[in-house]
Amino acid sequence: MAGEDRAKATTTGASGIVRPPRSRLDQPRAPRPRLLPEYDAETFGRISERIARFLGTWSFIAWMTLFIFAWLMWNVFAPVTWRFDPYPFIFLTLMLSLQASYAAPLILLAQNRQADRDRVTYEQDRKQNERSIADTEFLTREIAALRMGLGEVATRDWIRSELEDLLRALDDRHTRSAASTDGSDEDH
Repeated sequence: MAGEDRAKATTTGASGIVRPPRSRLDQPRAPRPRLLPEYDAETFGRISERIARFLGTWSFIAWMTLFIFAWLMWNVFAPVTWRFDPYPFIFLTLMLSLQASYAAPLILLAQNRQADRDRVTYEQDRKQNERSIADTEFLTREIAALRMGLGEVATRDWIRSELEDLLRALDDRHTRSAASTDGSDEDH
């Protein structure tokens, strides 16, 4: 009995107004019915790009010209009872307007997708350029450090000149000591 009173209390407020039961917060809500059908935007985008690419080809122009020519020839030269779109060709105009009204948004959608791809490519190129610049700056610093280090390293030519200077100094000292010993021998 007490459980039934609690159940009534949840659906009936203090004023006696019946309220809908509260949804539980620990459970997901049931999906709402949608008015528009659901579709995969990526698939639709790929299809629209294919259509837009076809609309921009000579093949499309040739087929469209052939179609319009056949339409006009049928409605001009066919027996009167078989003609379905007489001279002002209003139905043909309606068909072409309908085709254009669908082609324009599809072309815009394809352009937007291409712009998005270009933006992603540009961002990747920019990041790659930043990495290349950072690598180039690092290598420039390393080469400068090596040059500074090489300035302090003894090269073969420098060592050769130093050895030649030492040999000359030894020869001079030897000649001086030989001259001084020769001069001191004469004194004795």
